[in-house]
Amino acid sequence: MSLVSGPFEGPCIAVIFTSVRTGADAQGYGETAEHMVRLAARQPGFLGVDSARGPDGLGITVAYWRDEESIAAWREHAEHAAARQAGRDRWYEEFVVHVTHVDRSYAFHRPPPTTT
Repeated sequence: MSLVSGPFEGPCIAVIFTSVRTGADAQGYGETAEHMVRLAARQPGFLGVDSARGPDGLGITVAYWRDEESIAAWREHAEHAAARQAGRDRWYEEFVVHVTHVDRSYAFHRPPPTTT
């Protein structure tokens, strides 16, 4: 797993999407998920995304946004709305969404090994 986003300067809002998949991968889930990340990245206020999925189908995706208005605009985006409906119809057994404020953010990156 690799991190895609952060740390961020100043506070932001995290939308945490936790889901259990149906296993219906053949119905375009992977392509749609990748497209949604590319599309979200072009939206005003989008800061980044982290995502992980276990072999049991449990997934956690955290999208980071500058403000509530940016989140609302993304929620109303037509392609995102269609993908959400496809998720309900085909791809998810269940999901929960949490929205929370991030007051600070920091990171650690192991330096590459030195050769002597």
